[in-house]
Amino acid sequence: MEVLHTLSDFIDSDFAVSDSSCSYYYEGRCLESGNRLKLPRTSMSEAIAHGLMQQLAKNDCYSREGKMYGILLVELPNGEQRVLKAFSGLLNGCSVVEGWVPPIPGRDEVALEETRTLAQLDAIKQELLTLKQLSERQQYQTLFDEFEQQLQAMSDRHRHCKDQRQEKRQQICNTLSPEALTIALEQLDEESRQQGIERRQLKRQQNAVLQPLQQLIAATDARISSLKQQRKTLSRQLQAQMDASYSLTNFSGRSQSLQQLMPGGSPTGTGDCCAPKLLHYAATHNLKPLAMAEFWWGASSVNQDKIQGEFYGACAERCQPLMGFLLSGLKPISIPNRDFHTTSPLLLNRLTHLRKSNVFDSPVFSPIKGEIPILYEDEWLIAVNKPAGLLSVPGRYRDRQDSVLSRLRHLRADGMALASVHRLDQETSGILLLARDRQTHRQLSQQFQQRQIHKVYEAILSGAVTVDQGVIDLPLWGDPENRPEQKVDWQHGKPSLTHFQVMATEGDYTRVEFTPLTGRTHQLRVHAADTQGLGVTILGDRFYGCCAVTSRLHLHARELSFEHPQLEKTLHLQAITPF
Repeated sequence: MEVLHTLSDFIDSDFAVSDSSCSYYYEGRCLESGNRLKLPRTSMSEAIAHGLMQQLAKNDCYSREGKMYGILLVELPNGEQRVLKAFSGLLNGCSVVEGWVPPIPGRDEVALEETRTLAQLDAIKQELLTLKQLSERQQYQTLFDEFEQQLQAMSDRHRHCKDQRQEKRQQICNTLSPEALTIALEQLDEESRQQGIERRQLKRQQNAVLQPLQQLIAATDARISSLKQQRKTLSRQLQAQMDASYSLTNFSGRSQSLQQLMPGGSPTGTGDCCAPKLLHYAATHNLKPLAMAEFWWGASSVNQDKIQGEFYGACAERCQPLMGFLLSGLKPISIPNRDFHTTSPLLLNRLTHLRKSNVFDSPVFSPIKGEIPILYEDEWLIAVNKPAGLLSVPGRYRDRQDSVLSRLRHLRADGMALASVHRLDQETSGILLLARDRQTHRQLSQQFQQRQIHKVYEAILSGAVTVDQGVIDLPLWGDPENRPEQKVDWQHGKPSLTHFQVMATEGDYTRVEFTPLTGRTHQLRVHAADTQGLGVTILGDRFYGCCAVTSRLHLHARELSFEHPQLEKTLHLQAITPF
């Protein structure tokens, strides 16, 4: 099976082979020497990946399920460059597909057990779905609500009767003879007893009707819990068998099983990711790796925040722990130190060609652990020029910890005291303000909340607009089922106000200056994209429908003016727009 592809299968012949500007490093520490080993993701490998995206976009079978894909640019012993491509896990149920790097050896040894276990897991999944859709749950809730309404109505009626009886007792005590009073009070007490009997009868009726349903639901929940535990046990057993049988080889010629490399156990799917597949194949076939790129294709991943067409680094739980071993034996690769905002003319030509094909690109990510440009700094606060593609603060998951805040905390002696006063979207570049103490953070936060801070953004829109300046006043609401997406919602939305001014028309694009008066999530992006706003997406904003291929989201926080809490003077900060 031929898996080595020529560069011309993915990129034009005039693309600069020597172009090696780097936007990310796959890296790990050699277990033997302790040296830090790196493999870059270069503009060359990204362009090859874009070519693969074009191919995937032509076949619907690649869009049925979202997964990671990757390419590895390698050099043959004769100096010729070729390309390997891989997919994570299974592709439409198959582990071996013509033209793609095969899975790491060892899967065949557990293939029978894997098939049997996967069949068991699928049966458990189907039973869980059935149990979770138990009709008696809704029936129980409906009956429970009905009984509660009856009990409430009865309680209200009994309370009213009790009040009446109390009034009557006070009246008859002064008007009736002792004999008549005794009889009248007994009648009132009997009425009270009858109402108590009435309530107990309704409660018994409620228990008689609901208890069988409760028992059925409890038994179902116990079964669900048992099935989940059974599913976890089966998955762990299968993964342990795979870990013992999967054997990885590095460029020193050493081979180790996943069990040896991760003795504490590995997450499900370890060894099936693109990077281990590609590097293992290269190591076992005497191929020298030059650059690698991995991207997501297919349905968006809600839980992992994966978006079609975006590049991603090594996943923290599965691939990153293996990098040191997999890269062992490689010689250090010299990569020119370039500004990550710079794109070569030949790469721009390549991107122009891809734009016509409507293939997605990704933001250019800043190098891991890189320096953050400082715009202003004193003993109370720091203002930085956040690069596009870098988070403002760490995310929820382990593979989203790299951020402006985490880098500064790592690099600064007083870093742990730093706190971000506000945030910029990951794809947005520009001025980000951080406080060095709690008091400053509180005072600056109040200025943001009271709209006393003046912000100016610059953006390039992916088309022409019909109005040169104006105000966009559209309420925004975040759909809890589809976070972080925002949309215009006149019923639930929060007030959102943006001033805009067209700066220039550049070919098919429009350069715009935005001044937000409120600070809602994705405010400028939605106000630009929504038909009730400008009706034109910001260039590179795939989240809100821009299909043009660009090197990044063209949105930059250019200016920030605010009253310094301690110096009692106005600071006006500026960061040059990088596009």
